[in-house]
Amino acid sequence: MPYRNADGAIAAIRFARTGKLPFLGTSAGFQYALIEFARNAMGFTDADHQKSNPKAAMPLITPLGCGLAGVKARVRFVNGSHLHRAYRTPDSIEEYHCSFGLNNRYRRLIESGPMTVTALDDQHDVRAVELDGHPFFVATLFQPEMRDPASPLVHAFVGACRRKHEHLTTKAAS
Repeated sequence: MPYRNADGAIAAIRFARTGKLPFLGTSAGFQYALIEFARNAMGFTDADHQKSNPKAAMPLITPLGCGLAGVKARVRFVNGSHLHRAYRTPDSIEEYHCSFGLNNRYRRLIESGPMTVTALDDQHDVRAVELDGHPFFVATLFQPEMRDPASPLVHAFVGACRRKHEHLTTKAAS
């Protein structure tokens, strides 16, 4: 597994989500952000990752039909999303290093609340989600941190962190 302690990763994601702290989850971070949201925001406590739990009652994260390890592919961004604002373009070629993703059987469930799909690949599979009403909660199956020079999304995340820090500093000084 990508994390030594999946429960710890889920707790950290929940802390960022509920505390309105900037969050950027990529690859496994995308997968676990979906699990955290399904379990803690939607009440689906059985939502799980099929790699760590092959017999999951609710296999939210399952093997991709075609593994994406080492693949570069186009993603299309939804207008108005953090992704679209960061990249300032309707699409981008991004790199992946994974073989698991959202089980399409649960896509509508994820889309039914404040979690929104904000990037799709050419086959219309979900490649990124964001949380409405959160200052910066972005999770991507692709890995923008692999880009050289740094991805516009990484810059947007750092900007969100800076704004949160300034807000907390100003609040503490008052």
